[in-house]
Amino acid sequence: MTATDSQSAAPAAAPPAAPVESAPARLIPDALPLLPEDPPRVGDFWLRGRLGANAAGYLYAAADETGNGAVVAMMTEGSADDAAARDRFVTAVDELPTAAVLAHNDSDDDDLALWVALGPVREDDGSSSATDERLIAERRGEEVLSAVLMDRVPHLGRFRGPDFLHYWENRRRPGLFRIWPLPWPAALRPASRLALILSLLAMALIMAIAVLIAWLLFRNAPEVDPGPVIPDPNGTATVTVTPTTPPPPTTPTTGPGTPTATTPSGTPTGGTTTGPFPTTSPGGTPPTPGDPGDRF
Repeated sequence: MTATDSQSAAPAAAPPAAPVESAPARLIPDALPLLPEDPPRVGDFWLRGRLGANAAGYLYAAADETGNGAVVAMMTEGSADDAAARDRFVTAVDELPTAAVLAHNDSDDDDLALWVALGPVREDDGSSSATDERLIAERRGEEVLSAVLMDRVPHLGRFRGPDFLHYWENRRRPGLFRIWPLPWPAALRPASRLALILSLLAMALIMAIAVLIAWLLFRNAPEVDPGPVIPDPNGTATVTVTPTTPPPPTTPTTGPGTPTATTPSGTPTGGTTTGPFPTTSPGGTPPTPGDPGDRF
């Protein structure tokens, strides 16, 4: 065997091993934005976004007044109206560890949807412990809602007939909630507060300009003539009548021989009339004391 043959018979050298890459950090998907139908606040927790949903309820990312994170599980409108579903929700919450339940509403609130805040969840700082806390809280919330929906109950026997379906499956809006005190303006960010203040000032300026324009338009408007009829306590009313035609000229009385003008009925129109006024009407009937015509 030659040297060349011995070299060819030697085993080929193994290729250098590729460097081992570190496993990427586990990423948590961000919560979806809240919809107008979602409550902005339940209890002492402000909701930040949706984490998940099924026919039994919703999972929300939330935080309290101090900024501590939590996961809120809340029943839907349909499941909250079912007494048996409410009992399953309460039973599932009671089976959780005491330290994991941060807060929940009273089960006797029949007109409100049941909810529970699970945690604690620290602010996401990139550490694995903060990630695990949020994942654990989400999983506990899913277990509570699954207990209401009964989708994880093992099936006994063979499958026969149609699939089981709750009668409230299609009523998937968030359940009724009560907010007190009102969320405004505590939930507003500084930028939102500035925009709100500027909008209020703009509305006040527009109202002031409208009042000024109205005053400039109507400040020289003439008064209404004749004025309104205002009755006095005696039941009579005074009406001011403005003549539209000038009265006919009268002949001045300068002496006994001055002629006086007479009307067709023979009543003198000029001169001075003395004596008592007639107390009877032209037809000879005395006026009735209750007639309103004699009050003017």
